This record gives sequence, structure tokens and C-alpha cells, in this order.
Amino acid sequence: MPLADADRELVEAELGREPTRAESALFENLWSEHCAYRSSRPLLGAFESESDDVVIGPGDDAAVVALDDETYATLGIESHNHPSYVDPFDGAATGVGGIVRDTMSMGAYPIALTDSLYFGGFDREHSKYLFEGVVEGISHYGNCIGVPTVAGSVVFHDGYEGNPLVNVACVGLTTPERLVTATAERPGNKLVLVGNGTGRDGLGGASFASEDLAEDAETEDRPAVQVGDPYAEKRLIECNEALVDEGLLVAARDLGAAGLGGASSELVAKGGLGAEIALDRVHQREPNMNAMEILLAESQERMVYEVRPEDTDRVAELAERFDLGCSVIGEVTDGNYVCSFEGETVVDAPAEYLADGAPMNDLDREEPSQPDRDLPALVDPDDGDGGEDDGARGTVDDDALAEAFEAVVGHPNTASKRWVYRQYDHEVGVRTSVLPGDDAAVMAIREAETDAGEPLGLALSSGSEPRWTEAAPYEGARAVALENATNLAAKGATPLAAVDCLNGGNPEKPDVYGGFAAAVDGLADMCAALSVPVVGGNVSLYNDSVAGPIPPTPTLAVIGTKAGFSAPPAAFDGEGTVLAVGEAGGALGGSEFLAQAGGSDRFPVLPENAPAVVETLAAVADRDGTLAVHDVSHGGLAVTLAEMVTGEAGANVALDDALALFDETPGRAVIETADPDAVRDAFDGVAPVETLGEATADGTLSVTVGDAELRYDAASIRDRRAIIERELD
Repeated sequence: MPLADADRELVEAELGREPTRAESALFENLWSEHCAYRSSRPLLGAFESESDDVVIGPGDDAAVVALDDETYATLGIESHNHPSYVDPFDGAATGVGGIVRDTMSMGAYPIALTDSLYFGGFDREHSKYLFEGVVEGISHYGNCIGVPTVAGSVVFHDGYEGNPLVNVACVGLTTPERLVTATAERPGNKLVLVGNGTGRDGLGGASFASEDLAEDAETEDRPAVQVGDPYAEKRLIECNEALVDEGLLVAARDLGAAGLGGASSELVAKGGLGAEIALDRVHQREPNMNAMEILLAESQERMVYEVRPEDTDRVAELAERFDLGCSVIGEVTDGNYVCSFEGETVVDAPAEYLADGAPMNDLDREEPSQPDRDLPALVDPDDGDGGEDDGARGTVDDDALAEAFEAVVGHPNTASKRWVYRQYDHEVGVRTSVLPGDDAAVMAIREAETDAGEPLGLALSSGSEPRWTEAAPYEGARAVALENATNLAAKGATPLAAVDCLNGGNPEKPDVYGGFAAAVDGLADMCAALSVPVVGGNVSLYNDSVAGPIPPTPTLAVIGTKAGFSAPPAAFDGEGTVLAVGEAGGALGGSEFLAQAGGSDRFPVLPENAPAVVETLAAVADRDGTLAVHDVSHGGLAVTLAEMVTGEAGANVALDDALALFDETPGRAVIETADPDAVRDAFDGVAPVETLGEATADGTLSVTVGDAELRYDAASIRDRRAIIERELD
């Protein structure tokens, strides 16, 4: 994708001459949508990113938040969408590698990954091919480097048929003394490249990620996809730890988008400085590479460090110890960003202009509208015709209800994701206390304590729901934030901070940009209401293909804290009363039920006091009398109750109508408790509490809706929810 004419004119005016071939390519990549956020940056001011716990917010390789005075957590997220379509294994694997190196560049050790994945319809062979390749790539890379993947989400939706999304987040740990940033500090310090040799893979990756996927992308764009080596990454992780331990790093940046040119120019630009780099000194793994290839290749497993001159020999010694390449490629200056090759200057431009000079786009947008209510008779509260399907009068057809329940519970979107997470080594590192498959993972942070001196648990949740944001971008994105916060609260944790991965289609289309902008505002507004600072993130636009644009997909990854590492299970105990807490929104817009049954509806009304609901749920979840907690969201109570049944425990519950069974309003939970009065007292004035029924010890779910009854044993539920495993094994 060549440098646009308007951009070329700006560059020529700044430089006072025509740019060299290498400069043109560097500006093309650094001024691409992927790097410069030209269409999205005007919207990102909506996010609040500060709190007493935020140490470093947006703008660095990863954000940093304080868990206590002596322990910091880092948090970052990135997308590898286009590469994962072209080459699902390597595209997804190198997405993991990149976000792990973002963590390392802050002086942190990576302890956990989350993956949020979006594909076309599960009934399509190409979608299954992409799905299997992406999961294999994530599991191979994560397992090899010893970083557990502990949480995430998987969605199947026709809107991703020609453009899947792979969003990966990473959490790391560091201390105030070990903290490193991506801001160069002093002229005269050396720039040192450590890691794999530079090859020709990943050339033009940033510009490739900033345009729509063409029909022949799987073959034509293969050179733009990087090839990962997780064993080199593992050695780089340990080498980075050694460098940090010895205090050898002044600043650090991982080599991702735009390769060495992107990392080194951004490093010095953040410090208001420049650099002189000799590209000939870069260690390479392919012969006869030219200046542009060395500058822009996105070969993996590489870091660039600012190092004091007297420390370069020691850095080289440690690199050699871990069998990594090491090159002193130049130094920090107080002038321009200058690169030479074979004695010739090939780049000479102000670093800040390279990194931040791209003009922002002023794009037209169309405001999205919500659909009208057109519900199937089974769930239509306004039907009122007295027929056997009249949900408003309590008369529900048994067969129609069973068919709807089975379709929702057995759909790949709401079915078990065990096939995915069983491929991940989610317990490596011996920190994972609550495993994948629950509302949120919980990690043991033994280095930190609560204010009361108790050991600290760190909860993680990530994901989005494109059906919600497709139906109502603003309200749907608010719901995404609330649902992730509720996931944490169901494990007894309160949200601390979040990062987002904002995925959208071609922003030059007013309807696409309007939906994307509304989703950004919705996510920002709910995070602000919940007092959850959004401390960093990633934007991925131009997710269009011959199949059309993707739905607006604001993935959110949230961390929260709690006292201790244990949490109530998401499965029935069999001994308590079953309650539903939280207020249903009375609508089915964006629901899995409507996706299966047809029809349309407005999006549910979200609670006005969401922060109080989340805080109260977290407190109740940690009480002794609480036997089980599971959030209500995707698939509504139908899926929540089905997921809580085990071979040893079930429940007898009753609902007023079918709409209540499939309503997906987030901010709600099913609680099994030995002390229902205490739960009612806790939620008094906060949210309604409804008694659904009693848990049982027979491993059977019995649901009465009006005068209809559903009855399923654990084995039949498990079989219905095993569709992914059954299809792919």
C-alpha cells in the first residue's frame, strides 16, 4: 500500500525534499491506520484512564497498575486479525509472542494470557479450518513459552466469515524497582538489538493490517505474516529477566508493527530525542537484505534496548548465555532519526514527526438505530391471543419451548469451550486457582497482599458479544463492559483496570464508522460508571472482506482483585436455595434466542446502578453461605442454569414466562445459597432478588415456565453442549 499522495506532500514539506525509498516505506507503515490510529484517535479521548492505582496508562507497550506498594501488574492487549486469516497458525502464534514482549518491555514477567476469538459460522468448513489453526497456534506458542492461557471467549457469527478476529491480552508482574518504560532518556546511550536474526517475514505488516482483506489474501499476503519461534521467545523472556535483574536497561521496546523502524523511532520519539542507526550492524538470518527490508521486517522474538555505553558488553554476554543474537546498532542522539546502510544515509527525519505526525481523519458517520420489536409468539409478551403459545398468559407450548431451549443451549456460541482450553497448559506457573470454563480466572499473586494483610487473588475476564453491539452498538458495548465486570464479581473480585481491543470494519463507510464510534462511547461510558480506568488498548480497523464488514467488536480485558485465591464455583452444590439477583431488561435484542428463532427486538435496559450491583455481588460471592455463583448473560438463564448442572447436583426452578428464560441482560447472576435472607438483605435497595427454586442432589435440571416443564439430566445437557468437541475431535 503506497504512501498516499496527500501524505507524501506533507512529508516532502517537512523534509524539504522527496523522501527516499526507505523513508517512504517507513512513513507508509508508521502513518498507517494500524500504527497511527488516524480514524480512531479522535474517539479515544472518551476513555478515562486514571485512578490512584494506575502507574502508567496509555501510550507505552503495556499499562502498569499497582496491586500494592511493592507489586505492580502490567496489562496489554493486541489484535492479529488479518495475519490469522492468511495463516491461522502463525498469525495467532505471533500475536501471543507480540503481546508477551510488550509485557517484557515494561520489565515484567508474563504470568497469564487471555484470548478472545471470533469466526464465521461454525457450520462452514473454512471457519472450522481457521478456528482449529488459530487455537493450535495460540496453544503451541503459549505452551512452549510457559505462559498459561486462563480466560477468553469464542464467538461464531456470519459477520466474521471473511475476516476472523484474534485478540490476545497478557498480564505480567513487576516491582517499582524493576519497572522499565519505552521512553529513551539520554543522548549517547546505545541502542542494542537482542533476539532472533532479522529475516524477510512480516514485511509491510502494519500497512497490510490497515486495508481490507482481498479475496486472494490467503495467498497474496502471506509474506506480510510473521513466523514465530516460541523457543527463542522463551530464551528472550529469561534473558530479559536477567537484564532487568542487573539493572542494565534504560528503556525497552518490542519489535512489532513496522519492525525495527517502528520500535526504534517510537522509543526515541517518546523521549523527544533522535537516533543514529547503522542498519548494516543488524544481525540477519537471510542474505543480501536491503535497507528497507532490515528496517521494516517484522521478524519475531526481537527487542530493542537503550543501554548505557559501559553496559553493552554485559548485555552481549547475557544474550550469548541464552543463545540469542545481539547487535549494537547505534545510539540515542538529540537530532533526527537517521539510518544508514553501506555508508549511505537512507533515512533522515524527525523522530516525533515519524511517530506522531500523521494527520487524523475527519470521517462521516451515520448514527445507528435499534431494531423494532418483532418477537416470535413463544416469547412475545404482547401476543395476548389466548393461544397455546401465549407466553403473556402463562400458557407455553412444551415442544416449542424445548426446541428453543435446546437450540440455544446447544449452539456453538453458548456451548462448552472445553475443546479450546483443554489444549492450553493453563496451570503452568502454579498460579491458576480458578481454571478456564468459569466466569473468570483467578490467579494467586503471592507477592502481594490486601490492605488487611490477606493474600491477593487477581481475577481476569475478557471478551465481547457482537450480537449485542450489532443490534445496538452503544448499549451493546455498555453491556460488554458490565458483563466482564460481573464475571469478576461472580468470583468475589472487584474490577481494578481494563484494556480494550476496538475492532471495526472500513471506517470510510459512514454506517460502519457510526457503529464503531457508538461502541467506543458505550464502552467508555460504562467503564467510567464502574470506575474502571481503561489504561491501554489496541485498535484494528479495515476488518472488511468480500463478505462485508465485521460487526463493531469492542473486546474488553478486565482485571480485578480479591482477598485470597479461592472463589465460589459456577456449578450447583445441591444443598441450597437458587436465587436470581439483578434486574432483567425485558427485551431480547442481540440474544442467541432471536439468532436461532428469528425476529428482532430492542436491546435490554441495563441497570442504572451497575456499580452498586457489581460491588454487592462481589461481596455476596465471598460469603460463607454462598454455595455457587454464575453470571447471567449469553443465552440467558437457559444457558446459566444448564451450565450449573453436574452429575451430582441439579435444580428445580420456575419462571413466569419464556422471555425470562432467554433474556441476556448482563449485571445479573444465579446464586445458590444456604442463607437466602442474607442475600436479600445485601441486595436490598440495590437490585431485585427472585427465588427461582431449590438445588437438588439428583443431577437433573427441571425448569417450569408457565404450565410447561423442561427436564434434562446432566448427561443429556453435557452431550448437547459438546457440539464443538464432537465436530472437531
